[in-house]
Amino acid sequence: TPRNEVALAAVGGKIHVIGGGVDGKAGTYHDEYDPATDRWRTRAPLPFSLDHIGTAVLNGKIYTVGGFVASVHKDGQPHVLEYDPAADSWRSLSPLKVGLGSVGVTTLDGKVHAVGGRTPAGDTVATHQVYDPATNGWSERAPLPKARDHMALVAADGKIHAIGGRFGASNDKTDMHDIYDPASNSWTPGPPLPTPRSGLASTLYEGMVLVLGGELAPNTFAENEAYNPRTKSWRTLAPMPGGRHGTAAATTGGRVYLAAGSLKPGSGGVTDQLIVFSLP
Repeated sequence: TPRNEVALAAVGGKIHVIGGGVDGKAGTYHDEYDPATDRWRTRAPLPFSLDHIGTAVLNGKIYTVGGFVASVHKDGQPHVLEYDPAADSWRSLSPLKVGLGSVGVTTLDGKVHAVGGRTPAGDTVATHQVYDPATNGWSERAPLPKARDHMALVAADGKIHAIGGRFGASNDKTDMHDIYDPASNSWTPGPPLPTPRSGLASTLYEGMVLVLGGELAPNTFAENEAYNPRTKSWRTLAPMPGGRHGTAAATTGGRVYLAAGSLKPGSGGVTDQLIVFSLP
């Protein structure tokens, strides 16, 4: 089914496409792609209908944080869920204090970090919340320098990179690149995103933080830009065919996978395509 505002996660060599919206209404979709066989299968549905979910993988499990119930950015939810691929089952974890959609999520040092996002009232936040699976509890860390959502959040080399996004409206985009150091519990500015944009897909690929796609009416972005934390520099990689947003990226087996999303701004040109990127 063509859908947009999906979440992706790679675990055990498979790609999971979770949630997303059809005709502006979020669903409980959950499909798994096996690159080895080029086949899809349906997995246990999400317990709630959600789009714009934040996801991360830790210890062989998929964690989802927040999500909206419908377009546009309707009613951010506090749900925090864990999916066990071996058992094909979901369970609910300790929820967020305040519901959030379009929140950035990544893992670092055995914990799940949830940064930024948008509240049910539609306000962007700067909060930085950390979930510890050992205690099923949340704690607060240093907030982002500026509240935003629809950004890239990727951990690389022991630090977290919060890149791009928007402060409010879809045209209120930014090139901000903030780097979080857990040792000092502080954010410092990094080299800005070369092409400011929001509605991003992102993933860690061969040690680089890839930032793909985005939207700014009347167009979508095809840009695929990669930040190398060792050289502290950006490079431009092959653009995505046609450009898109409302998709997400996941890396496995030396390739980056992106599924579904919109080829046009908002919910325009919703697609069911799976596209794959790799470096030679």
